[in-house]
Amino acid sequence: MIYQKTRVFSAVCLFLCLLMPLGAADFQDSYGTFADYLNNIYGIDDNAGLTAFPILKIPMGGRSEGMASAFTAVSDDISFIEYNPAGSSMLAKSELAFFHNNWIADSKVEGLVYASRFGNLGIAAGGKWLYVPFTEYNMYAERVSNGYFSEGAAILNTSYNFLSGYYFGGVSVGVSLKGVFRIMPDYTQDDDVIKNGSGMSQSAFMGMADVGVLTRFNFLKSYASREKNTSAALVIKNIGPPVLGEPLPTVMAAGISYKPIRPLILAFDFYMPLNMMDFGLSEKPYYAVGTAVNVTKFLSMRAGTMIKAGGSRITIGSAVTLEKIAVDVNYTLDLLTQLQPLNRVSLGLRLDLGDDGRQKKADTVNELYLLGLDAFAQGKYSEAKSCWQEALKIDPTFEPAREGLNMLGNRQDLQDRVEDLFKLDF
Repeated sequence: MIYQKTRVFSAVCLFLCLLMPLGAADFQDSYGTFADYLNNIYGIDDNAGLTAFPILKIPMGGRSEGMASAFTAVSDDISFIEYNPAGSSMLAKSELAFFHNNWIADSKVEGLVYASRFGNLGIAAGGKWLYVPFTEYNMYAERVSNGYFSEGAAILNTSYNFLSGYYFGGVSVGVSLKGVFRIMPDYTQDDDVIKNGSGMSQSAFMGMADVGVLTRFNFLKSYASREKNTSAALVIKNIGPPVLGEPLPTVMAAGISYKPIRPLILAFDFYMPLNMMDFGLSEKPYYAVGTAVNVTKFLSMRAGTMIKAGGSRITIGSAVTLEKIAVDVNYTLDLLTQLQPLNRVSLGLRLDLGDDGRQKKADTVNELYLLGLDAFAQGKYSEAKSCWQEALKIDPTFEPAREGLNMLGNRQDLQDRVEDLFKLDF
């Protein structure tokens, strides 16, 4: 019944999401009032815009953006690469994803990411590119310079999951190494003559790193599943030296996510920006809340809001999954944009590359465990022991099988003690 109600609610949300971008001037006015209200509470951040490489603050897209960046603890698909480097070792499947984000005005962001997992080891690699047309006119409205201002980032990631088991999802520790560049086209001086090398003086390259921790466990779980329903995470992103006298947009993030029922995820992230050149010039803390719900096996919805001084935003989105392909669509409304059909829309295409046989292995282990339980109930203890031992050979972390073997061992010990009591010593 709860699931059916959730599906109906999500369908209504989808309908509203499709209507909102198509008009609704009244909604734009309401959002403007809401934004003004937030500004009155949180004010304007005087320290905003003091850091280098804005590309590091612009999301590529995907499910994470649909939840308004409340994804630090969720990190269960390829979007993890921008939010928590520890996510790769907990991915269910290998993925290849392409992203396009229609950002502000003529600026665009393109992204490509690959991620895979081998047992408890996760790896990923990706890149993103921000480009904005750059055109300069002189006092006579004549074009004297053109090209693109662009920034790019390349990311290499690895993580490892420690202490994973049947009851506890483990603790994953991950690191992402990033190389970021900025390219500025040449521009003119006061004489309207392009100065060779002027753009290069403003161009830059810098290396940096993200470090993250992610854990998953069960808490107040109301449904049966091997999937853990609670996650917690801590991350620090963009650790590195200043570039051209400007600090990197270093930020600490703490997040938690919770699934009260199987199709629903609730997430909360808290962000603490850090100006590594002068902590007194750090931006104000901000936070994000997001939710995602599976309406059907092929349709999911997500929504969220980020509350940030001078930069709050609301995001809605959905994903359609067909066979091995998933398409993500998100729409974002913030103080920098207006309610337009194609404004701040991001698209993502995710390809499912398989799980390296993990699901088949889990199904085999489950079947062996159930066969052992059935044999035990019929008093076929040797057969039960054989099934559970075989299950542990396939998956040594499958603790229910080990508990079954312990139960058999305790039963044998008890039987031996009873037999000893009935023995007569002459």
